[in-house]
Amino acid sequence: MWDDIWIGGDIATMISDGAPYGAIEGGAVAVADGAIAWVGPTAGLAGPPETLAMRVHDVSGRWITPGLIDCHTHLVYGGNRAREFEMRLEGASYAAIAREGGGILSTVAATRAAPEDDLLAASAPRLESLAAEGVTTIEIKSGYGLDVETELKQLRVARRLGDLHGVTVRTTFLGAHALPPEFAERADDYIDFVCAESLPAAAAAGLADAVDAFCESIAFSPEQTARVFDAAAAHGLPVKLHADQLSDFGGAALAAAHHALSADHLEYTSEAGVRAMAETGTVAVLLPGAFYALRETQMPPVDHLRAHRVPIAVASDSNPGSSPVTSILLMLNMACTLFRLTPEEALAGVTRAAALALGLGETHGTIAAGKVADLCIWDIAEPAELAYRIGFNPLDRVIRKGVAAS
Repeated sequence: MWDDIWIGGDIATMISDGAPYGAIEGGAVAVADGAIAWVGPTAGLAGPPETLAMRVHDVSGRWITPGLIDCHTHLVYGGNRAREFEMRLEGASYAAIAREGGGILSTVAATRAAPEDDLLAASAPRLESLAAEGVTTIEIKSGYGLDVETELKQLRVARRLGDLHGVTVRTTFLGAHALPPEFAERADDYIDFVCAESLPAAAAAGLADAVDAFCESIAFSPEQTARVFDAAAAHGLPVKLHADQLSDFGGAALAAAHHALSADHLEYTSEAGVRAMAETGTVAVLLPGAFYALRETQMPPVDHLRAHRVPIAVASDSNPGSSPVTSILLMLNMACTLFRLTPEEALAGVTRAAALALGLGETHGTIAAGKVADLCIWDIAEPAELAYRIGFNPLDRVIRKGVAAS
């Protein structure tokens, strides 16, 4: 017998080759050993539900979706940057703040100074907020240490958060995030350090699932980024990239050339960059929270992404400076209102496409037999409500690996 079966509602499987949202009206989902064992119309069951599973759950007309995935966050950090928020409102640009030693470096100082347990305590409420809106899988980057000790500390905290809160955490080493003060005016030397010391240390400790970099005029050049990616490949780690956020720096094409899992931000990416991503299967990750918080006006090339069939993911970019966001549902709304995604595209962006952006497409992101039984049950009449309403959380319950979360 199956362990559990969920009946009495509609299912947004998010499989893209059928009805909108991959919807199954009057559907059933069966779970065994933490995985989805069967999904389909209730009428297609081989017998009465109570004869097929040890436990039968009636969701009473609610909708079931895959567990949500936040595929780009900087969730673990010390301090905050509320003063910079004020400075931007007074006219200072993100780039100008960074050049004056603010921005990432102010968070680096606070994160270096914070004991590991304090970082854990500070980061836990951020994860709890996202989990309360249905996030069952999350990516968490380092990048606020810029030295070996603190980068590893961040990654350890990220793993501990997943263990403590029952959320699947994918960790990303982001040593090439900014130039630390001890390497001022010596960017190439710092990249040498990342490639020879901090990245190998993260790989040796088993703390990194992927490697990221910030390729931008205020961060690292394409050539420096390529060196980091080559080092990642030498350690068997896939790569991701902060690409073309502030200018067309060729980041999307660079990511594609290294078969990156994803290229993220992309506001200034050209159609040529989009074509390169399409050729290698690199996922586009859009970050409407940063676009909103920085009051950007250059929209990512959504029409080109659609035309070239590049999967479009959506993420919170939760971080203290440019996207102090801990609401994945708000990101669905912003993806629609700011970037003109449809509600179905937005939901796919935090399920199916987000799984691909983390290299988890085989196990997560849709409701299909054999996939991990991460599910959300929503008290809604139709899936578009998840993107439509603002400041509203209709989550009824979460199923993680087949078990209802408490």
